[in-house]
Amino acid sequence: MASNSTIYKATLQIADMDRQYYQDHALTIARHPSETDERMMIRLLAFALHASETLSFGRGVGTEDEPALWQKDLTGAIHLWIEVGQPDEKSLRQACGRATQVAVYAYGSRSADVWWAKNHSLLDRLENLTVTLLPMESVRALAALASPSMRLQWTIQDGHLWIADDSQNIHIELQRLKS
Repeated sequence: MASNSTIYKATLQIADMDRQYYQDHALTIARHPSETDERMMIRLLAFALHASETLSFGRGVGTEDEPALWQKDLTGAIHLWIEVGQPDEKSLRQACGRATQVAVYAYGSRSADVWWAKNHSLLDRLENLTVTLLPMESVRALAALASPSMRLQWTIQDGHLWIADDSQNIHIELQRLKS
């Protein structure tokens, strides 16, 4: 964690109907000065979608040998590697070689579409990779929930997310580009 990172505290109440997972998580998130609210909240979204006691955040922006989030077992084997944004094909190929499953949560108005158009033929060959596109208007709404102390309720069902805090409720429909 960078010494000038901003620390956020988040309490997540997760009701994932798809996985039959119902749990609360108290998280501490370090936001690097170069990281946007959008990216930080997508890391939180990825955590909610894959929540488990062994899922943890990587060291952060600019760390090439670690993902945004990952799940390892006691032997150090990587079961899940999660990237946020638009990673290059080479790093995803390496991640797929290191982890049982790799997930990418892509966002960015037109840039995500351009990234996918450029890389989809190469990424389609990676059998243990899933790619999900998050609509930018949903990402902006999610970023508006960011605060140094967050208490968020997450309901997940059939590729839809409902995220609520004390004052607002947003809906996000996940767009699977590659399953």
